[in-house]
Amino acid sequence: MPYAPVVVMQQKSVAVALLLTFFFGPLGMFYSTISGAVIMIFVNIFMVIFTLGIGLLFTWPICMIWGAVAASQANSRVMLPPRY
Repeated sequence: MPYAPVVVMQQKSVAVALLLTFFFGPLGMFYSTISGAVIMIFVNIFMVIFTLGIGLLFTWPICMIWGAVAASQANSRVMLPPRY
């Protein structure tokens, strides 16, 4: 009878993801989603250049939400039962 390999991964804290994105914006997103962090870094650079920083009032909360959702989704993927 074959056994499924068990992969142990540490869960990501949604609270830590929120705190990191609150203080560091897209750089804090590297904790929960690397691709999302890279995307938001470019979006924030664009917003700073073309809106003189006012656009960050909109993109910073988006970073926080995206980081928290990504951490939550990463946790749900870790907790899935094995497929046979």
